[in-house]
Amino acid sequence: MIFDFLVHKRGVRGGDSNLKSIFKTISWRIVGTIDTMVIAYLITGELAMAASIGSVEVFTKIILYYFHERFWNKFI
Repeated sequence: MIFDFLVHKRGVRGGDSNLKSIFKTISWRIVGTIDTMVIAYLITGELAMAASIGSVEVFTKIILYYFHERFWNKFI
C-alpha cells in the first residue's frame, strides 16, 4: 500500500493514527452511502431521490464517524 508507513503510525496510546481513521472513515462511508441509496430506492422507487438522499448523508456521516472514531481511540 502506498500510504503504508503513514497509516501504520501509532499514537501515544497505541491506537490508530489520524490518517488511518480518515481512510477508514472514507471507505466505510462508501459502503454506507451505497447501502443508504439502495434502501432509499427500494422505499421511494425513484433513483433521483435515492441519489439525493445518499449525497446528503455522505457528508454528515463522514464528519460524525471521524469524531466517533477519534473518541473511541482516545477514551475507550
